Amino acid sequence: MALRRGLSVSITTKSDRVLDDLDLLQRISQQSSLFVNLSVTTLRPRLARAIEPRAPRPDLRLAAVRRLRDAGVMAGVFAMPVLRGLTDGEAELDALARGSGEAGAQWFGARAVFLMSSSLKQFLPFLEKRFPRLVRQYRDWYGREGYAPEPYRRELSERVQRLRLKYGLSALPVAKGWELPGKQLCLALGDAPEQESSGDVVSKYGRIPGGGECF
Repeated sequence: MALRRGLSVSITTKSDRVLDDLDLLQRISQQSSLFVNLSVTTLRPRLARAIEPRAPRPDLRLAAVRRLRDAGVMAGVFAMPVLRGLTDGEAELDALARGSGEAGAQWFGARAVFLMSSSLKQFLPFLEKRFPRLVRQYRDWYGREGYAPEPYRRELSERVQRLRLKYGLSALPVAKGWELPGKQLCLALGDAPEQESSGDVVSKYGRIPGGGECF
């Protein structure tokens, strides 16, 4: 990817080891749209250790966001998955959004956990052992389909949007335009277009900015 130009590349990870390739990420971002998303579900270390036992600590992931931003790489935070009754509280999400902003994150996204029946079979025993008070609700919510109820998803979306506005975070990364090498070809649509001194190609079908030579 570092040898190509004009790509759109997205990396989503829970690991601060993404910094191992920081120099390579910088090279890619100089000629393509590169977005790095650090997934952080909570800032509470003990809770994070319980629900993500093999992932790096939350503070290490936010520190990775800061390193990426300092290096000129576009980066943001995905608070995913959001777990009802565990990581979806107002104060919980507010702290995470604030920490993301302080780390230099450019965007902040959140979505309720998606649990297909096979995943639910693995998740319910975990809840029964660690958070038994939540078992009934998760069984009711996800027993028939993988999505949380629509009213809850809408409420969560509105809550996250308020936090974005509060801390100056965007919803999703926006790709920047790249001028690809090569010449603008003409379509066989009638009269041949003319090329202006500015480099724009003009025909009866409109203007192509910077179209280059047309042949």
